[in-house]
Amino acid sequence: MSGLSTALARARRRQIPFLFLLYIVAYLDRINVGFASLQMNRALGFSATTYGLGAGIFFVSYVLFEVPSNIILARVGARRWIARIMISWGLVSSATMFVRSAEGFYALRFLLGLAEAGFFPGIIFYLTKWFPPAERARTVAAFMTATLIAGVIGGPVSGILLALDGRAGLAGWQWLFLVEGIPAIVLGFVVLRVLTERPADATWLTDDERAALIASLDEDVDGADGGSSAVAALRDGRTWLMAAVYFTIPVTLYGIGFWLPQMLKTASGGASDVAIGLLSAIPYACGAIAMVVVGRHSDRTGERRWHVFLPALVCAAGLVLTPLGSGVAWSVAALSLAMAGLASMFGPFWALATATMSGTSAAAAIALVNSVGNTGGFVGPYLLGAISDATQSFAIGFVAIAVMLAAGGALVLRARQPVDTSGGRFVGRNRPFIES
Repeated sequence: MSGLSTALARARRRQIPFLFLLYIVAYLDRINVGFASLQMNRALGFSATTYGLGAGIFFVSYVLFEVPSNIILARVGARRWIARIMISWGLVSSATMFVRSAEGFYALRFLLGLAEAGFFPGIIFYLTKWFPPAERARTVAAFMTATLIAGVIGGPVSGILLALDGRAGLAGWQWLFLVEGIPAIVLGFVVLRVLTERPADATWLTDDERAALIASLDEDVDGADGGSSAVAALRDGRTWLMAAVYFTIPVTLYGIGFWLPQMLKTASGGASDVAIGLLSAIPYACGAIAMVVVGRHSDRTGERRWHVFLPALVCAAGLVLTPLGSGVAWSVAALSLAMAGLASMFGPFWALATATMSGTSAAAAIALVNSVGNTGGFVGPYLLGAISDATQSFAIGFVAIAVMLAAGGALVLRARQPVDTSGGRFVGRNRPFIES
């Protein structure tokens, strides 16, 4: 047992910080259009609907190509495929600086989704090859805090880049796309040298540690009932239930993320871009803390479903409260509550979703859940943009996505909770699922 514990600790210290960095860059390249919009929309004459459609169209290609991408990753290996993903998306992200029309904006956002398709579910699949189920909620939560840290870091950095407006003949929003796309390209090449494909290749583990980790993972695979076929995963009702639940999360995440800078700009009465960047970091920081705390509690208790449902209600409450007050302090506080609830859902959700998946079926099922769910990434930004144009307010849009998220949280209670049939609690092995 000590060999396994030591192996897991070593794997966590070595793998998670690097994957964390990769996801910071990924999420920043995905949402930096929200900060660019503070200048870009005015410069290019984009309406709220045009911007919302362009921001969300990323997810159309992302969804279409995600399952094929993750199946390829399972066959060729995470190291090579994740490197390809990062280099290509970095190039496309930087190229967004050349946008001059709505059509060009739509085209490059579509290409960005195509380039990035498979990254997140590929990482989740990769983590299932290193960490047994009992470790996954805290591991996924630790990795996914990068989503929030990207907001904490990205806001101030984006604000500073926007302040370069006019330098070297480039607008501030062009500097933002150019500079923030470069790290993905560089890190793509680093992945080829740094990422260890599987525990059997981990020369940084001792022989005993490697053997204990492999044995633990093999035992969990033997107990999984997800099947070895990708087709079986796609026919599994549990996969589609998880996809339906997950749909409501990106609706909210990207509805907030893509519009947060503009909402704070309005609430603050026109603060500077740098100030908006700093203010936008606060909700993400609150979310990062909540994500880790709830993920650890979910692993400690072994409970997953209520750790998804209750945070969904907290987030929905924050969304409903946001338009009820006025001023930047109220907006930041309500959005911080919403982000804390939303972020808390991720670790327990993915621990539940991957509890009975293994092999190629896991790659396909994870990709399907993420891709179907991420259609919400199109719905959220576009819905808020269209409603804002029609009503000159985000209030109705926020209530709409709050209702969606609460419904998704309720739906997760229909999923079966993994338990140890000998003791009544989930203890980390893939035991048979029972209704509880």
